[in-house]
Amino acid sequence: MATRVLNVGVISAEDYKKRTIAIAKGEYKPRKDEPKVWFESVRSMSQVLSSDNQELLKLIINHHPSSLAELEKISNRKKSNLSRTLRTLERYGIVELPKVDGKIAPKVRATDFKVLFGIHYSSPVPNESAA
Repeated sequence: MATRVLNVGVISAEDYKKRTIAIAKGEYKPRKDEPKVWFESVRSMSQVLSSDNQELLKLIINHHPSSLAELEKISNRKKSNLSRTLRTLERYGIVELPKVDGKIAPKVRATDFKVLFGIHYSSPVPNESAA
């Protein structure tokens, strides 16, 4: 599988809301290289991109499971746990969960992650009070 890099960023919920409103109002235009996926904290990002989840992604890439039941066998994880983890990874655009012949066949969309955070990224939209 080819490498697919997903840009992710860390931004507070408050700053994310300000950023979204500024974009909707046309006051802020995101740069092409800015992340499209945002986490509220480094901790939440580390939970989603944990070593266990990275191992799960490798299993999907290497074994191409055609169902959750098959992935359950090769991963030694319970189906309920797998389903919850995969839904979370799907929400962040890391996997897709298409149905094939009535079964969910997980596919990996992102193999590598470029993480951006810092003062600029934690508040990319200027504060109203700074003006």
